[in-house]
Amino acid sequence: MTLVQMKHFMVLAELGTYVAAAKALFVTQPALTRSIQSLEDALGQPLFDRVGRRIEITAFGRSVLAHTHNLVQDAEHIRTLGKQTKEGRTGRLRLGLGSGPGAVMAVPLMTQVVERYPSLQLEISRGRTSRLIDALRDRTLDGAVVDIRSMRPASDLLVTHQVVMKASFLCRVDHPLMAKSKRISIDDVLAYPLASTPLSDEVARAMTERYGPKANPDDCITLRNDDTQTLIAVARATNTIVLTINAAASDLARLPVYPAMNATARFGLVTLARRAQVPAMSLVGELMDTLLRDQ
Repeated sequence: MTLVQMKHFMVLAELGTYVAAAKALFVTQPALTRSIQSLEDALGQPLFDRVGRRIEITAFGRSVLAHTHNLVQDAEHIRTLGKQTKEGRTGRLRLGLGSGPGAVMAVPLMTQVVERYPSLQLEISRGRTSRLIDALRDRTLDGAVVDIRSMRPASDLLVTHQVVMKASFLCRVDHPLMAKSKRISIDDVLAYPLASTPLSDEVARAMTERYGPKANPDDCITLRNDDTQTLIAVARATNTIVLTINAAASDLARLPVYPAMNATARFGLVTLARRAQVPAMSLVGELMDTLLRDQ
């Protein structure tokens, strides 16, 4: 007993003749006859009485017909659901966002989901790269957008949509240092509170090599927080200087510190290498290609 047979039965019951039903179903009359006979054999009861060239649905057939309508409709619904899920328009997407990607992507991603895929359930987790990678391996996340230089390469992880973004010392446009006529040194910067998310070892080494031991993040960072947006909000309200990617705060000014640090972050979309990817993950990649551009 198959859904195809049930659909054949439903159309035949509606149209009343094999000729009309076969034409509507785009099958030959012998094929339709075999389909109905096979269905009757599976059910153990006749669905139609044959009266000459005419057919009449049996009492058992009428009972089956009521259930057949529901089954065929449910099958169509499941088929539609499968198509929508494949296209990323429904289902669930559990995504981890590191501090930098979260500051740039979280709001646009949620906006895109509610506008384009209102049936998709989106769950966003924020945190450090290590915690998000652990959650990915525990399969409580489907993917994570993180600074990939803060994670260890591993054969079970797949990294796509890699992008390098510049980072700078950022401050309010009316910050006292922005009015300084001479070169701004690291000493000038460290005269004010300095804020950042936990930095990768690579960035920490670059700061120390460029500016000396006084620029060791372990010693010079005043405010450290996993949420870039929180640090940016503090920089907007005070004379705090925040070290982060330029794209996270287009309204803040980049301090022209000499020598330039030339710091960067390398973001990527991380998924499990041997796990089927959630179809909606394509939307994440699309937004990364659009939003995570250097500024």
